[in-house]
Amino acid sequence: MLEITLIGYGKMGRMIASLAEGQGCHVHSIIDPTQEGCEREIRPEFLADVCIDFSQPDSALANIRQVAAAGKNLVVGTTGWHKQLDEVKDLTEKHGIGLLWGANFSIGMNLFTRVARYAASISDKFPMYDVCGWEMHHNQKADSPSGTAIQLASAILEESSVKDEAVYDKLDRKIQRNELHFASLRGGAVPGTHSLIFDCETDSLELTHRVRSRACFATGALQAAQWISLRKGCYSFNQMMEDLLC
Repeated sequence: MLEITLIGYGKMGRMIASLAEGQGCHVHSIIDPTQEGCEREIRPEFLADVCIDFSQPDSALANIRQVAAAGKNLVVGTTGWHKQLDEVKDLTEKHGIGLLWGANFSIGMNLFTRVARYAASISDKFPMYDVCGWEMHHNQKADSPSGTAIQLASAILEESSVKDEAVYDKLDRKIQRNELHFASLRGGAVPGTHSLIFDCETDSLELTHRVRSRACFATGALQAAQWISLRKGCYSFNQMMEDLLC
């Protein structure tokens, strides 16, 4: 059974802990300075074979540096740090560890991204269709747009011969033909909804992925921990999916 350390013990951390045994993992330790009964800081003696970080965007990079220095493999589900990905790749090489990161650990969302990419590629052959998107998350989410929205938008831009720029902010003007508008909503307790709309004057095609439970993210994170435990280097969740789909 794979020994894991949880870094961050909020809703996601608790969900991962509750599902770990069923996924062949044992929670060796939990680190969260804001929660009673948890270790307060990252120290090498607390860390198991693989660490899973679902903490906060402002602490993610520091956590990665400390775990890498301890020589432990790591799954990072926290978003908001991806502009420092080059530094993180250097850290994995320097310390000889494996790290897997992702904007969304739902297996279903990663399948949805592949469906969306295909839809964008075939609709691109019919210029009457315009594409846009939106996402909605709970009112406690720290970032906007979501990392998944950015990932989806990037997939659409790669397949489009017309769209070459994503716009996430409110528009007080006419949108340009080369712009992909991807809006964000925050409210309630929604775990995550992402939609793409391919629209023209005569009809509309909508693709939507809705999360019913955070268990889908937790299951994906535990599967990622098993996968990265056997590897060195820096990988995206998408790379893991490509490997599993082969």
